[in-house]
Amino acid sequence: MPAKLLFSILRRTGIINSKYKINKLVCYSSFSHINPQSYHSTLIKNGSTHLLHLVNYLLSLYLKFPDSDYASKLFDEIPERDVRTWTVLISGFSRYGHHRTALDYFTEMQNEGIVAPNAFTLSTALKCCASVNNGLLMGKAIHGWITRNGIDVDVALHNSVLDHYSKFRMFDYVRRFFGLMDIKDSTSWNIVMAASLRKGDMENCLDFFWRLPIKTVSSWNTIIGGLLQQGLEINALELLHDMVKVGTTFNRVTFSISLVLASSLKSLVLGRQIHCQLLRSGVNEDPFACTSLLDMYCKCGKMDKASVIFRELKLISCSKGSQDDLNARTVLWSTMIAGYVQHGMVKDALVYFNSMIHEQVEVDLFTLTSVVSASANTALLELGQQIHARTLKLGHGQEVILCSSMIDMYAKCGKLDDALSFFRQTRTRNVVIWSVMISSYGMHGLGNEAVQLFESMKKEGIRPNEVSFVGILTACSHAGLIEEGCKYFKAMIDVYGIQPGIEHFACMVDLFGRAGHLKEIKDFVYENGIHHLREVWKSYVSSCWLHKNVEMMNWVSKKLLELDPDESDSYLVISNTYSANHAWEDAAKVRGLMLEREVRKTPGQSWI
Repeated sequence: MPAKLLFSILRRTGIINSKYKINKLVCYSSFSHINPQSYHSTLIKNGSTHLLHLVNYLLSLYLKFPDSDYASKLFDEIPERDVRTWTVLISGFSRYGHHRTALDYFTEMQNEGIVAPNAFTLSTALKCCASVNNGLLMGKAIHGWITRNGIDVDVALHNSVLDHYSKFRMFDYVRRFFGLMDIKDSTSWNIVMAASLRKGDMENCLDFFWRLPIKTVSSWNTIIGGLLQQGLEINALELLHDMVKVGTTFNRVTFSISLVLASSLKSLVLGRQIHCQLLRSGVNEDPFACTSLLDMYCKCGKMDKASVIFRELKLISCSKGSQDDLNARTVLWSTMIAGYVQHGMVKDALVYFNSMIHEQVEVDLFTLTSVVSASANTALLELGQQIHARTLKLGHGQEVILCSSMIDMYAKCGKLDDALSFFRQTRTRNVVIWSVMISSYGMHGLGNEAVQLFESMKKEGIRPNEVSFVGILTACSHAGLIEEGCKYFKAMIDVYGIQPGIEHFACMVDLFGRAGHLKEIKDFVYENGIHHLREVWKSYVSSCWLHKNVEMMNWVSKKLLELDPDESDSYLVISNTYSANHAWEDAAKVRGLMLEREVRKTPGQSWI
């Protein structure tokens, strides 16, 4: 309600007279600046609490704030409520994520039977169903009530029903209901397309997209974002080019999705092109798009450029004070710290983290997890312990992602007992936490303990994933448990249907190699068709060095160099292996081959 219209209503109802100053009730800039308690007291003083339209307005003012106790109390005091009263209350609770409370009020509204919900009330209730237990049944009940009572349904309410079934993956319902809709808008088509993406039916989804009568920017965002989530970056890039060709104007969501695509492809060229478009369009101050821009430069390894953008965005965010802007500040700092950690620039990450605390920016869970990872990678136990204490103070002690990072940190810092203690104290253990603990045992060479923990995980009903099997295979390799390692590798494929990746194959080669079964490695490589994987041959070379089998090493070395003639690591592994076995002439030949092919070694750097 605009300030002038509110002033007019107050004057007509006699709440204020012509001499009353408006700045005591309203702010000219926006009605949201009205103090609801002051306005409430004015209504009571003037005896106007019986005017429902003013009380409804007061209710909407109270619901502008997260603390909704006043709104609930006011609602209970309203003797006769209309549909607007109920709708304002339900939508207000829904807006702040109190979905169960909103649905409880919706149920109370229907039980009273005095006032019938309108299309907006029903749409809000359907949206809340996706976030509560038994939400599917409640949504079906609402849909049934609409049908039974012959409610005049507009396209927006139809879309809410469609979206409800889509969120619960009821794809047959979505398809049938969409076919029954007389009027469809772009949102209807986008919901069905998003449902196809969620189902993983990419062929039908793309076919559906090209049949869209009108392709809005939301339609393009939906299909490109869906392809990106499915890991089909190349297809998403092709559609992005098509979007540019047809001249569809990018919005803030498009820019964000495009930058995420550039990050996934690690394409700095694409990222810079989108950055230029972002500047031309004037969206360069939008926190949503700018965070994606910062993340793109971090993922592409351009931390110098990222730091320049960060300083610019930091100045913009500091000039604003809303809650959304404060959250945006936290995300900006978190993105920079995570970028430095990902590229091994731990010192810079810690400098930013200290500055973040000094400037009193709210530290979120993502930031803490990044700093714990930095502590683990550099064995900074004291820092890790300080972060541990801070997580407890902030109430993040039982967050699953952070717990797994803490276990990994203690294990990598040599404190396996502390890692195990932290694991046991964790109330909610998912496959990630179990896998980290299993890998920690393997890291310390405790293969039997890792096997026992893996079996305990299965007894708890936790289904192992790809990472779990990397951990247990590594543990078996370090402990020389060949029989157990082969059993788990076979079970991974036959029982759990997990196709082995490079890490699993490398673990198996290492398992055979540490035990001296060099011939078995050769058979394993060709039986599984993995002779094209460089990591496998590098592990094979290391095994030959370990058992001083120079003859086998000559054969493996040739295979490795044929496979990757431009990679310096391959030459160094082979040269060092020859040197360790006192085959100086062969080592010199390999070094000479590096010079001949102009392969350069990346300089090493000591922590000391």
